[in-house]
Amino acid sequence: MRVIAGSARRLNLKAPEGLDTRPTTDRIKETLFNILMPEIPGCRFLDLFAGSGGIGIEALSRGAREAVFVENNRKAVSIIQENLKFTRLSDRARVMGTDAVTAIRQLSGKGSFDIIFMDPPYRNSLYAPVLSALQTSDVLGSGTLVIAESLSGMDFSFAEDLGFDIVRVKDYKSNKHVFLSRSEKPAFQ
Repeated sequence: MRVIAGSARRLNLKAPEGLDTRPTTDRIKETLFNILMPEIPGCRFLDLFAGSGGIGIEALSRGAREAVFVENNRKAVSIIQENLKFTRLSDRARVMGTDAVTAIRQLSGKGSFDIIFMDPPYRNSLYAPVLSALQTSDVLGSGTLVIAESLSGMDFSFAEDLGFDIVRVKDYKSNKHVFLSRSEKPAFQ
């Protein structure tokens, strides 16, 4: 796993051992960032379920102003910190060793993010609680783009009831990226 482009280009990143984290492959990461290219420079980036930090580090390397990494696995938090130090991107990063919903609450009142990336464990039902927490928090601005990585067969129709519109879906072999934005319509109560 490596940084694909930008100031930390070609630097290899460490990944936590075991099956608790699942780093996004270089090919999928490259496709994602080709889609996001116009949005990255100068953005505030929130990486939920950050794992090794590869997605947020890629955003920083490509010019994001700031990235916040949220990860509740202690070993993974240490790896993120090592990767940030190795890539010399620590000065624009914050690492939070907590769960995503708690982090969203703690980040409230500190401004909205331009891009929020979430890649929870696929077999857990964390998408809805995290999207719910985002919808009621000011970390989600009117123009914030939320990207959820999931298994390819997952149905995201529930997102509409939580106040999100699906603006794009990018399918890969076994997974996909779902691009969401705050709906103009009020959320189902």
